[in-house]
Amino acid sequence: MLDIKFIRENAKKVKQIAKYKNRQVDIDKLLELDTKRRKLQGKIDDLRKKRNELSLYKNAKPSLKQIKENRKIKKELSELEKKFKSIDLEYKKLVYSVPNVISKDTPIGPDESGNKVIKKFGEIPHFNFKPKDHIELGKMHHIIDTEKAAKISGSRFNYLFDSAVMMQFALIQFLINTLTDRKIIKKLADKVGNPFDKPFIPVIPPVIVKSEVIKKMDRFDPIEDRYYLKQDDALLVGSAEHTLGPLHIDEIIDEKDLPIRYIGYSTAFRREAGSYGKDTAGILRRHQFDKAEMESFIQEEFGLIEQDLIVSIQEYLVQQLEVPYQVVSICSGDMGKPDFRQIDIECWMPGQNKYRETHTSDYMTDYQSRRLNTKYRTKDGKKKFVHMNDATAFAIGRILIAIIENNQQEDGSILIPKVLQKYMPGNLSVIK
Repeated sequence: MLDIKFIRENAKKVKQIAKYKNRQVDIDKLLELDTKRRKLQGKIDDLRKKRNELSLYKNAKPSLKQIKENRKIKKELSELEKKFKSIDLEYKKLVYSVPNVISKDTPIGPDESGNKVIKKFGEIPHFNFKPKDHIELGKMHHIIDTEKAAKISGSRFNYLFDSAVMMQFALIQFLINTLTDRKIIKKLADKVGNPFDKPFIPVIPPVIVKSEVIKKMDRFDPIEDRYYLKQDDALLVGSAEHTLGPLHIDEIIDEKDLPIRYIGYSTAFRREAGSYGKDTAGILRRHQFDKAEMESFIQEEFGLIEQDLIVSIQEYLVQQLEVPYQVVSICSGDMGKPDFRQIDIECWMPGQNKYRETHTSDYMTDYQSRRLNTKYRTKDGKKKFVHMNDATAFAIGRILIAIIENNQQEDGSILIPKVLQKYMPGNLSVIK
C-alpha cells in the first residue's frame, strides 16, 4: 500500500495514476476518513492518558469524584474506540485499494495496446518447410500429452514425458548454476550499473499460503483466478513469489545484509478465469505449471537498478538458449496494481507466428513491504521499508514451447540448446 502521508501530499497525482491504471478509488473519501481517524485517535490517546493518570492512585482509596470521573472516561473511551474501529475498517479498505504510482518511463495506455517494445534480440527463424507447433511435436515424440491429462485431471492440465522432463530439469540446473555464480551476476550487474554482485539463494518454497499473508502481498485478488482452500483459509500459490515475498514479514534487516536475492522453484496453480477459449490447446496456459521466480529485497535508492539487473539476467538466460525475443515496457493500463514499473520479455513462437510473454519483471517499491512490515535498519539507525522486485526466471511450459518450436528440423527432430546439453543424460543433443 502507499503511505497515507504521500497520498495526502500528492492527492492529485494519486488520482491521476489510479485513472491510468483503470482503478476506481475514491481518494477524497479516503482523505476524509483519514482526517476523522486521526482526530479520533487523538481523543482516544488523551482519554487513555487521563485513565492512566487516575490509575496512579489505585493503591489509595479513590474519592467519589475520582470514581465518577473514571467511569465517565471508560464509557467515553468505549464509545470512541467503537467509532474508531468502524472508521478504521472503511479507511483500510480504501487505502488498500489505492494502486502504486508508476515510474517516469512507464508508457501511459489503456490496455496491452499501449505496451511499448523497447528492444529486440535474435533473428526470427525462417524455415524452408511448414513449422509444426509444440502440440504436434509433443505428440510426435511422445513427450507432451494433454488428452490423457484431460481425462484424468480435467482441461488445462498436461503430462510431460521422457526428454521433455529431462529438459525441464536441465533448465533448472542451468538456472541455479547461473544465478548462484557471483562472476556472472557481477558481469550483468556492472553492465547496468548495479553495485551488488551478490548471488541468489536457491529456495523450494511452500505452495500453500495463508489468506492473511497473500492479502498483505496484494496478490489475493482476483480470487476467482485462485485455488482457495476454504477449510484452511489459505490458497495454492499462483507463483513462487507468493511465498518468497513474505519470507521477511515483520522483520528488520540490517542494511549490510542487503540485497537479499532468492531464486525459488515451485509448482503454481491458476484457474485461468476469464481466459475461456484462449490458449486452451497445448501447455502455454495451464491450471498447474512449474515456475522459477526471482525475488529481491533491497534499499530504496537501488530499487530501479535492481530491476534493471533482473531484466538483464532474464535476457542472459534467453540468449543462452538462443531463442529470439523482444523486451516490452508494460503500460499503465496493463500493469499490476502493486507495480511501479513492469517489463516483460516475449519469446518468438513459430507455431503461433508471433511473440508471446514468457517472462515478467515487477518492481513494487515499498508497496508490498509496507503491509508485510518488512524493514531494514540503515547504518545511522533509521528504519525504512525495503523495496521489492519479483520476476520470472523460467516459466517452464512457456520456455519449453519456445525451445521446441524454434529448434525443430524438417524431419521433426528437435535440437536441444547447447547450453542445456551438458545437463541432459548422455549429453543428449537432439530429440529424434
